[in-house]
Amino acid sequence: MAQSAVDPADFPAGASQADGVDELGRAITRFSEHLASERRASPHTVSAYRRDLQSLAHFMRTRQAGDARLAALDKFLLRAWLGDLAKHVAPPTISRKISSVRSLCDYLLRDGELRQNPTATLASPKLRRKLPRFLPPEAAGDVMGAPLTQAGRDVAQLRDALALELLYGSGLRVSELASLDLGQISLSQAELRVLGKGRKERMVPVGSKALSALEAYLPRRAELRHPASGFFDAHALLLGQLGRRLSVRWLQALVKRYGALGAGRSDLHPHALRHSCATHMLEGGADLRAIQEMLGHSSLSTTQRYTHVSLDQLLAVYDRAHPMAQASGTAAKRRNGHSR
Repeated sequence: MAQSAVDPADFPAGASQADGVDELGRAITRFSEHLASERRASPHTVSAYRRDLQSLAHFMRTRQAGDARLAALDKFLLRAWLGDLAKHVAPPTISRKISSVRSLCDYLLRDGELRQNPTATLASPKLRRKLPRFLPPEAAGDVMGAPLTQAGRDVAQLRDALALELLYGSGLRVSELASLDLGQISLSQAELRVLGKGRKERMVPVGSKALSALEAYLPRRAELRHPASGFFDAHALLLGQLGRRLSVRWLQALVKRYGALGAGRSDLHPHALRHSCATHMLEGGADLRAIQEMLGHSSLSTTQRYTHVSLDQLLAVYDRAHPMAQASGTAAKRRNGHSR
């Protein structure tokens, strides 16, 4: 009985045990190297593509007596793979896997290893694009202040407060924060030099509260050195108790912890803080292009998806700006629930 396709989480980051043993395995290795060296994709991106493609290779090997040949990579096999995935994988994951396979096939087509692209007629599942959750300004303030409400103010609390301020105040991605080095910070200019997606650099402003958090944490940062060896990472901004750079996973856990403590939101994710930053900036009157530049979005449409004005804010603007609203009081009635 054939085994079912596996989720990418079933493979460790990096090479599969079967990489290099057949045509598809070798193609995946070459494509991964192409992504890293020529397209300068981040290690996280390369790993995600590779795991998606290894999922396809595993499926092919179960159907082809252990040999994933490129000649067998056709639309019928891909449809069978996607049908198997659909039994236990959500549509967004399926869509991402299709995108990974399309990219591989485009690469192999350009290199002459495929005569035609088997993904050309492959349709992606329709997705409802959900906006990430965000916090109201008051709740965001409670989360930001949560680390310093604890007894004492040790260096770990100062570090946690800084991490939250940079995620919310500067709208950093959690991966950008984890990789931030001391050399990327300018206290005099109150800005950060951030390496974002596609290894694109951008300058990000540091607000007054984040700047105060930096000034409180930096003089005490060396206290986080390893208690036995004295080691600490000389470059990383955020250090753990053993002197090593904090990981993305650790920062995600930090946000959940203080989300629960400050706002009763144990489901809070770093991306929600980034989204809250953009939303609150827009509601405060910031230009959409400025938000796009700050967040490092390559297209304005992405920024538009991440920013939306609340109904109350919209109606308040309507009340102030539209003469008919002032004459009839329509907006006020809507806010009071008298009309729709």
